[in-house]
Amino acid sequence: MLTRKQYELLIFIDQRLKASGVSPSFDEMKEALDLKSKSGIHRLITGLEERGFIRRLPHRARALEVLKLPENLGTADTGTAAAAPSPRFAPNVIRGDFTAALPGASVGAAAEAIDLPLYGKIAAGTPIEALRDYANTVSVPAMLLGKGEHYALTVEGDSMIEAGILDGDVVILHRCDTAENGTIVVALVDDNEATLKRLRRKGASIALEPANQKYETRIFGPDRVKVQGRLIGLLRRY
Repeated sequence: MLTRKQYELLIFIDQRLKASGVSPSFDEMKEALDLKSKSGIHRLITGLEERGFIRRLPHRARALEVLKLPENLGTADTGTAAAAPSPRFAPNVIRGDFTAALPGASVGAAAEAIDLPLYGKIAAGTPIEALRDYANTVSVPAMLLGKGEHYALTVEGDSMIEAGILDGDVVILHRCDTAENGTIVVALVDDNEATLKRLRRKGASIALEPANQKYETRIFGPDRVKVQGRLIGLLRRY
């Protein structure tokens, strides 16, 4: 029998794995379960592992696999139904190659794809404007896009892997100059360095958070950071 928190964490991990294929970060688990520290998450994961519900995958940072779910799904040892926490942000992953027509695809379905400008690889030290290459485009399902201007970038590096964003992914961004706290954005630092990070406002400062424990959060004054786009989805080719 699982405790209520163990149950909630197990369901949250299972939902995130099914949605994005990537385990949630410890910070996301902590926020989802409304815990004050990550030490509580460590204890819950150890408990689930000892009971055979999950296992840690070797040689991969914080990678978890759900081995089973409770037979009596929906209850914990509190004797009451345990509501699973709502998953935090996870990008929409569109799998496959959208550059080639599928056999049997109708003309109407093809018309629902929109070509977006595909800029180069987003990497430290490169402003977005310097990446513009109008010769390259990527076809994106129209249903993925909302109003406004959009563009795409190729991700380079592993600084956002715990948010489900991998090296080589193509991220789809809504061009904007402001974003809500906690949103993953393309940020331009000192009018020179473009980076894909989670935006956090802390008083008069702006923090750019990676989603990989190997990297540190960077904090800047508000006049040093400009938002250039908000992440709305990504494309991944296998």
